[in-house]
Amino acid sequence: MTAESGLPDTLRDLPAWTPGPVELADLELVLAGVYRPLTGFLGSYDTAMVIAGGRLADGTPWPVPVTLSVPKELTDQERIVLQDPEGVPVAVLKVDEAWQDPTTRDWRLAGPLEALRAPAHGPFHGLRRRPDELAAVEGNVLAVAVREPLHRKQLGQLRQVAERLGAGPGAVLVLPLLGGEHDESLVRALLGVRKELPDGARIIPVPLPARGEQGVQEKRDVHLHAHVAAAYGATHLLGEHEIEDTAIPVVVPEPWAYDADVEVWRPVARIEPDHVQAELTRERLNELLDAGEPIPDWFTPPAVAAELALARPPKLSRGMTVFFTGLSGSGKSTVARGLADALIERGGRTVTLLDGDVVRRMLSSGLTFSRADRDLNIRRIGFVAAEITRHGGTAICAPIAPYAATRAEVRRMVSAVGDFVLVHVATPLEECERRDRKGLYAKARAGVIPEFTGISDPYEAPVDADLTLDTSRMTPDEAVAKVLDLLVDGGWVRSA
Repeated sequence: MTAESGLPDTLRDLPAWTPGPVELADLELVLAGVYRPLTGFLGSYDTAMVIAGGRLADGTPWPVPVTLSVPKELTDQERIVLQDPEGVPVAVLKVDEAWQDPTTRDWRLAGPLEALRAPAHGPFHGLRRRPDELAAVEGNVLAVAVREPLHRKQLGQLRQVAERLGAGPGAVLVLPLLGGEHDESLVRALLGVRKELPDGARIIPVPLPARGEQGVQEKRDVHLHAHVAAAYGATHLLGEHEIEDTAIPVVVPEPWAYDADVEVWRPVARIEPDHVQAELTRERLNELLDAGEPIPDWFTPPAVAAELALARPPKLSRGMTVFFTGLSGSGKSTVARGLADALIERGGRTVTLLDGDVVRRMLSSGLTFSRADRDLNIRRIGFVAAEITRHGGTAICAPIAPYAATRAEVRRMVSAVGDFVLVHVATPLEECERRDRKGLYAKARAGVIPEFTGISDPYEAPVDADLTLDTSRMTPDEAVAKVLDLLVDGGWVRSA
């Protein structure tokens, strides 16, 4: 792809590439000076040293690999333009090294970056700041990096630690880390409790998707958070666990709990043991949100509760996708249509049916039946289903979807914005072939149709289906009833 014509003449003919979400965040943070001393993407030796010991080749401490994956055809370029998801050029990479990751076999490019313009993609961009745009604050500066809202317990701990460090007005930095499923809600929830933060606390969104969840990677993420906080002028980072050799010290607050006797949150050491009220677990919080029940005020401020409810609507009104998969002739389209009719008859949900033939004609016209095009067809269905789900609708999909990896990709797309239910219509091949109204199996057996699922191309049966049906053993109405029972039991549909 060639870079856009709005570039300087010297750059117009350069190839362009849009990095993935983590790489795009790394690009923005390198350009903003947050990742100092890094000036670009790392090469093979630096990357190996970081993975092995948390240091660059020159000995400088650095916790995580900052690399750029590209297609192999870009590895012979001397310079490439890097652009955001809207196609806006952000920087030029001067390629010092093209190398192949020994583990993933992905091709990567390394070299310094030259900024073309300030990145302008993503939510709440107006709140973002470069470190050099912040006014300096004397004395200790406490930072807290968060991916979830601050509830009353965390707000109390933050105020206590700030006071203990002597952090004055403006000396607390709240860094919401963007790159999750509900970035907008996270920032709004933090803005909603601004009055409960220490005086003059500054909220600065940072594009930093999570790299890992546990073990060594979790510790490296904390090290990275400390680097980011230090770049913004923090002298201490509020954390859950003590970790050594971070860029700035990690301060762990003392345990707090809710004192049911005086109805306040405070340090556990100051509460009589029989007055400690159990904190809401994540599971219980999700149960309340799923049922549309109020979040107790003692647990979190109203502004945060409102954002939690927006980010996780009650199941009865939450967007969802019911995805049927099975061989041609398995009966999945019949059951999908029956389910759509049943939901419309019950009311309460907006239903969109994305069936195979209709999708092929309206959404995927021109695609062949090669594996690549069949995967693209499923991705297109998944994209549309995710958008329907995002806006609170119900998408019912009924493609063959023979490959597990592509189904998993659709599940991830939908699950990021709502709920996903997978139904495997596992009618035996012999029965599907016997039904063969269109004569497709006969043509496949004769070699007229190449790469036909179940005959000359595999069907990878799901191991993660929420429901399995065999329409050779039940009527269409019975199959629809089983899917409805699943949706009612799961809380997505009211019982009749």
